[in-house]
Amino acid sequence: MASTYQNNPSIANFVEYLKIPSVQPNIDYSDCVKFLTRQANEIGLAVKIYEVVPTKPIVVLTWTGKEPNLPAILLNSHMDVVPVFENSWTYPPFSGHIDNDGKIFARGSQDMKCVGIQYLEAIRKLKAAQVALKRTLHISFVPDEEIGGHDGMEKFVKMNEFKALNIGFALDEGMASPNEDFIVFNGERSIWQTHVHCTGQPGHGSLLIPNTAGEKIRYIINKFMDLREEQKRILDGDPKLTIGDVTTVNLNQLYGGVQSNVVPEKLTAVFDIRLAVTVDHVEFEAMINQWCKEAGEGVTIEFEQKNPYVECTKVDASNPFWTAFKAATDELQLKLDIRIFPGGTDSRYIRRVGIPAIGFSPMNRTPVLLHDHDEYIHSDIYLRGIDIYVNIIKAVANV
Repeated sequence: MASTYQNNPSIANFVEYLKIPSVQPNIDYSDCVKFLTRQANEIGLAVKIYEVVPTKPIVVLTWTGKEPNLPAILLNSHMDVVPVFENSWTYPPFSGHIDNDGKIFARGSQDMKCVGIQYLEAIRKLKAAQVALKRTLHISFVPDEEIGGHDGMEKFVKMNEFKALNIGFALDEGMASPNEDFIVFNGERSIWQTHVHCTGQPGHGSLLIPNTAGEKIRYIINKFMDLREEQKRILDGDPKLTIGDVTTVNLNQLYGGVQSNVVPEKLTAVFDIRLAVTVDHVEFEAMINQWCKEAGEGVTIEFEQKNPYVECTKVDASNPFWTAFKAATDELQLKLDIRIFPGGTDSRYIRRVGIPAIGFSPMNRTPVLLHDHDEYIHSDIYLRGIDIYVNIIKAVANV
């Protein structure tokens, strides 16, 4: 069984890409660039490499449409993958091992090297069938998405070179679905990573000194964790909601103090907050500023990350690209589940500059293993995803 899959050229290309250990941190992307350039030459696509930041290339492959003046379609994926704990893997994580059942094991098999190669294999099929598309297609392979995309897509969308691509609609990564549905993401929550610094009167640990940092940080932690509890109740109380529909709050770091018998002059709590798309950012910030005021003097907030509000992509008749996407998936009788993405992807930067974007990875009947040990995709699911993209690409590029 495994050998049947290994001899499939679409799978062989995928496995070759999986074997490139483009793993965070300090990635050398040169092997990815060589591989993608060779793929482009084989398929007959133009290649351009943009170095927004030295050693962090953005590779853009282009198939010019019949009407190149129309806004183009962007098919985006990222080249980097997250670190691995090799001892916890059944097979080496960069081997692209195919077991007897047809499962392809590798870091990046779900997140998201599969999608990048599915784009290319779908285009290879379309070109072989001599299909001509109305709109130009740009296929982008970007760096550093797994560490926030700050030296990749975030900078790229602000450049004149990106504006010159004239993008009208984008597809980016989604997530596996363990059931029959295919999950589609039309928006993302806003990431606010917040450091709350509490200063107070220092002194000896045997005394009950007033106005201490400890008293203030307790007040702050209680407020944030009460909000967390409230959001958890909302999520648990409505089976139609998913994690992307609520605001999540997690206390991820606590630091400060000098030793166990000294009352510290400063303590800091770090919260990772993902704001639901329904939250008013001005009101939310006013609320947490009020908490700091109530906690006492010398309590301040510093933002490590503070994403602005970004409008969700319309999934109705007002968006012709969505209409085309939906028609293509309906034709294949795919059941779609439309959600807000729980984490952060490069889609947020694309939407931020006003381009509608949909997150979609055609993987159903697949456990969610992104960032997990033994990440895999089944060969049949991977191959079916290519055919799904053939339909979708044809539809959106002919809008």
